[in-house]
Amino acid sequence: MALATATNVQSVEIGSIGLNRWWRVVGGMMMNIALGTLYAWSVFVAPLEKEFGWKRAQTSNVFTIAVVVFALTFIVAGRLQDKFGPFWVSLTGAVLVSLGFFLCAFTHSLMYLYICFGVIGGLGNGFGYSTPIPVMAKWFPDKRGLAVGLAVGGYGAGSALFGPLANLKLIPAYGVHTTFMILGGIFLVMTVIGAFLLKNPPAGYKPAGWTPAPATAKSSATTQEFTPSEVLKTPAFYFMWIAYALGTSAGLMVISQLVPFAKSVKIPSAALLTLTLVVGAAGNAGGRILSGWMSDALGRLNVLRLMIAISAISMPLLYMAGGNVAFLYVMVFIVYWCYGTQLSVNGSATADFWGTKNAGMNYGMLFTAWGVAGIIGPRIGGVLFDKYHNYQMAFYTAAVLAAVALLAEFLARRPKHV
Repeated sequence: MALATATNVQSVEIGSIGLNRWWRVVGGMMMNIALGTLYAWSVFVAPLEKEFGWKRAQTSNVFTIAVVVFALTFIVAGRLQDKFGPFWVSLTGAVLVSLGFFLCAFTHSLMYLYICFGVIGGLGNGFGYSTPIPVMAKWFPDKRGLAVGLAVGGYGAGSALFGPLANLKLIPAYGVHTTFMILGGIFLVMTVIGAFLLKNPPAGYKPAGWTPAPATAKSSATTQEFTPSEVLKTPAFYFMWIAYALGTSAGLMVISQLVPFAKSVKIPSAALLTLTLVVGAAGNAGGRILSGWMSDALGRLNVLRLMIAISAISMPLLYMAGGNVAFLYVMVFIVYWCYGTQLSVNGSATADFWGTKNAGMNYGMLFTAWGVAGIIGPRIGGVLFDKYHNYQMAFYTAAVLAAVALLAEFLARRPKHV
């Protein structure tokens, strides 16, 4: 009788933990949907420029500052997450990103906007984004790619949800300042709930019935725990960093030039909004989720190589699509998909290759590649357009960067403990 009771209790506990781990995914998605509104920055640009007479070069610096602060903060936040757990780190991100948006309502100067959206919002993104990936990696050793993809897929979906809401409903009805307030309040609720759901599993946790894949399997994960200093001694880190930096630089070059390119080929305004805020965001989110799921079966590096190769081919095709709206939609979806893949699968690969104990800081170091891409990608695209006065060179150069990224990804190998 006692044995039967103990067995029943064990099954309930296992079932409870199984349910709990999917709530962690919900928490990660809620956090990232709010944070992902960073990609919808463009909807705030026009009303702010109209009100204050600012130039595009000035307002574009807001996004650049946010990206740089985001990437640099991720390292510190990742380390704090590894040491103290995800709750307080993610709660800090929740408060900061919500505060940044709310304070933007009182914008009166560029410097004020740089601080509120760029610095405070960037800090909030760094702290908030640093927790879901390590938490998912620990709860889902059996479905790591899918779980990480679902959590960070929210970041890709954020602009698709809140971009049209702000652009079509809130700004026309209430103005850009009140819209910042409204979004700040919504984000506070979403991110605080997300922070409470983001908890690490018990020590030694394994999903019921799960057996780790053998070391020879494509989806196998290391049984070693690398410290950050040990990660920096592995050649794989540098090849993956180069591939990450150049692959996302290529994507951001095209993404940053997408709106002016679409206008140059006479894409109607309604189709343009759909192109950037719906088709692009859907591809971004889809790449994070489905490519993450694919990587569980095919292997992280194999999926990264495949998607970067597709990216190199699709960028010239996107340029060739020109004013063909249907073809342009397809190619934009693919480019965003390949871009989103890198932001999902690299997170899962970090946990697989170097362990989960220090996954926050280890991925933070790799994630600096995206920070570099956020600076150089759009700037290279802008310089090429200014020099050649067409978008062909920018799109073809992006394809070359993707090809170099592919070479670096092929040179990367699963690291061995040093």
